Amino acid sequence: MTTIITAIQKPYMHSDETRNGAVSFDDLLSASPDETITGTPTITGSPAGLTISNVAATTGSREINGKTVAAGKAVTFTVSGGADQTGYSLTVTVVTDSTPAQTLVRVLSLTVADS
Repeated sequence: MTTIITAIQKPYMHSDETRNGAVSFDDLLSASPDETITGTPTITGSPAGLTISNVAATTGSREINGKTVAAGKAVTFTVSGGADQTGYSLTVTVVTDSTPAQTLVRVLSLTVADS
């Protein structure tokens, strides 16, 4: 089963910045048994031009959008580059440890604006 959700946040960054990002999957994961992200998540950006690195499932709890998210229920990454006045979609894909495993997708918007 694949579940796709588009995040409501619309962050901006400058093309010379390197920014850290995080996305929670907590609301999509089962609480009983305690379902978590397994393996290495993937992130693709469209259109081309962003550099996305350091993609990983969280190993400790962290705050995302004002909510504490437990380990294994979110993805962190670093993003840089892009072209001025360009909107990008970041597609974050994870697989879970449930039986059967789920594939979950979040689509994030990011705008690069240098002025």
